[in-house]
Order: sequence, then structure tokens, then C-alpha cells
Amino acid sequence: MRALVQRVSSASVTVADEVIGEIGPGMVILICAMEGDDAAKGKALAAKISKLRIFRDDDGKMNRSLVDIGGAALVVSQFTLAADTSRGNRPGFSAAAKPDVGEALYQGFVTDLGALGIATATGAFGADMAVSLVNDGPVTIWIDV
Repeated sequence: MRALVQRVSSASVTVADEVIGEIGPGMVILICAMEGDDAAKGKALAAKISKLRIFRDDDGKMNRSLVDIGGAALVVSQFTLAADTSRGNRPGFSAAAKPDVGEALYQGFVTDLGALGIATATGAFGADMAVSLVNDGPVTIWIDV
């Protein structure tokens, strides 16, 4: 699985002019299930992200995790993270998992993150979404498992 993690002060996701998920301090996690991924990869990614030390400690160093700060996660499905731009100008997305598999892995990841004690909000799988966020730092990290 692939994720793009952003440390945020706040974030929200809107579908059809309705806010369906929002958080305060924490992370926006854009996530893509790749062809061949399984539930074990989702669980491993959730564990890694929950322990990722990208939040400031009392000395201003990135030394605290999402769990340490009691932060929340806004998880948004993003199949375009599978983009292959190696040929031409139009990205290909064949490396992304098929939609039914991708949705199951996305939902499993959200469940796994919640089981680790992290409050989660989500977007709507496959929907046209508008994501708003205040990137803190900015801190943006790419993770593949």
C-alpha cells in the first residue's frame, strides 16, 4: 500500500458541498491500495503511521507520534498515487488495485488505525472530493509498504 502523509493543524473533506469528515491537529493520510496488496499490508501501514514521529516535542524536534499527541487522522482514498508517468503525458493507473479490492483495503486500513487508538475521519471512496487542509511545517512524507 502507498500513503502520502501530511502533518496538519486542521483538515476537512467535502462531497457535494457537505463536509463529511474533519479533524483538528493530526494527519491527512492519502492512501492507495496497489495491485497485489492485502490486509496484512494495510495493518502494517497503519502501525507504521501510528508510530511515525513527525510531531514536535517540547524542544521543537520531530520526536512525537500521532498516538503521543492524541491527534486524529483524516483518511482519504487516492488511487492517483499509483500514477505511472514514465511514458507520455497522460498518467496510467494500472498499478492501483481494482476498485472493489481497493475499497476493502481502504476500509480495513481505517479500522486498523482506529484499533490503534487513533480517532479517524474519512472521505468517501470513489467520490469526487474537495480536501482542505492546513499543512503544519509543512511536513509531507511518502510511505510504501
